[in-house]
Amino acid sequence: MLRMLRGASLIGIAMTIAAPPAMAATTSANMTVTITIQAQCTIQSANNLNFGTNGVITSNIDQATTIGVQCTSGQTYNVGLSAGAGAGATTAVRVMTGPASATINYAIYTDSNRTQTWGTTIGTDTVSGTGNGAVQNINVYGRVPPQTTPAAGVYTDTVAVTVTY
Repeated sequence: MLRMLRGASLIGIAMTIAAPPAMAATTSANMTVTITIQAQCTIQSANNLNFGTNGVITSNIDQATTIGVQCTSGQTYNVGLSAGAGAGATTAVRVMTGPASATINYAIYTDSNRTQTWGTTIGTDTVSGTGNGAVQNINVYGRVPPQTTPAAGVYTDTVAVTVTY
């Protein structure tokens, strides 16, 4: 019996020596997590203004599209549209160019009644807004007025979209 007790105590001693020490205390600290958001606007989409396929231009051809602008919340902005790349174009009369340098005049407006042409002068002929952090779609209204119809073909122009903030 003594031998059994001695064996049991040796096993107990061996277990205490081999066992890792128990954790008796903890400590903690806080870390700071930050991000700095700077004022910013981006053009998320500048959808094409497509007047479709037409024959003789004897009446207004109206179409609309959108420009998607995303700005930080509370950031004011202005969206301007250039006169385009057509020779002699202005913001009041833009020019699409086609075969043999033939042209078709058109205009882009800020309003659905098509009375306010869209240009690049802030406070005069741009569209202003205030960002809400999400994409805001801005309507673009186009019109090809009646005019002498040029030769058949595809007529195009490139208009630069600028967001100032």
